[in-house]
Parts: sequence; structure tokens; C-alpha cells
Amino acid sequence: MRIREIKEDNRTDVEAFFSQQWGSPLMVVASGVYDCSELDGYVALNEAGDIIGLLTFAYRNGQMEVMSLDSVKEGVGVGTALLETVENGAREKGIKAIHLVTTNDNVHALAFYQRRGYVLHKLYKEAVKKARLLKPEIPHVAENGIPIRDEIELIKSLV
Repeated sequence: MRIREIKEDNRTDVEAFFSQQWGSPLMVVASGVYDCSELDGYVALNEAGDIIGLLTFAYRNGQMEVMSLDSVKEGVGVGTALLETVENGAREKGIKAIHLVTTNDNVHALAFYQRRGYVLHKLYKEAVKKARLLKPEIPHVAENGIPIRDEIELIKSLV
């Protein structure tokens, strides 16, 4: 596996990855609407050069927020490698903490991030209701049967 920064020469592949995995590169969260295919980030590539994972981030108010983290094969270290790469880059830039947001139904992501040192920081009750006004295709109930209602912000201190 190779980790590579997202640059102009691979943006088309990044956009295709988002369309295939999510149906759209648009992310609607409490902090705003983002086209993840236009954000900074990193891709994980397999030996054939195919994208097997992708992480995007944005800077807001002097802080870094991870906007997306996706791996096509879980449990083999792709997500961890991408997260460590962005954390190391943030430390080099003097960023003191990384924020990220997930929804209340995403228990897998909540466990993943907490195992890697992220802690629950804020709860945005009913935030997904507002997000659906901008992105109506957000489902009301997750595949695991949990109603999708709230956003949960996690934070990791880098100092």
C-alpha cells in the first residue's frame, strides 16, 4: 500500500471514487457543505495503483477537520495509515488538534476513532434534519436500524 497526497493529477480518480462509494462527493455537516473531491487529502493505493482508501480534510478557524475517511477493505490498516498520515502532517504544520464529525448511527466509526485517541467533544442534536434540506438523499435509518439524527464531533489533541 502506498499513501499519496491528493493533487490535480489524481482529482478525477478521487471524484470517481466518491461517486462510486457514496453516490456523490458532497458532504453536508454542521460546519457546512463540502465537495470532498475538491478538498486536500490523501489516497491509499494498492499495488495496481487503484484507490483502496481516501481521507480528506479542511481547515476552518485555524483548525483541521477530517471531512471523510473511507476504505474499501476494512481491517487491514488502510484507514489507520491514512489517519496517521494526516495527523503527522498536522503536527508538522503546528496544528494542535484534529476534529471530525460522524453521525449517531455510525457506531463502527465511533469505535474506530476512539481506539485511535479521539474523544467525544460535542453533540449536534437533530443536525441531520438540517443537512437533509441540502442533501435529501441522506437516509432516515441506517442499515443497522439506528435512526440517523445527530452529529457527533470528536477531537484528538496532537500535543
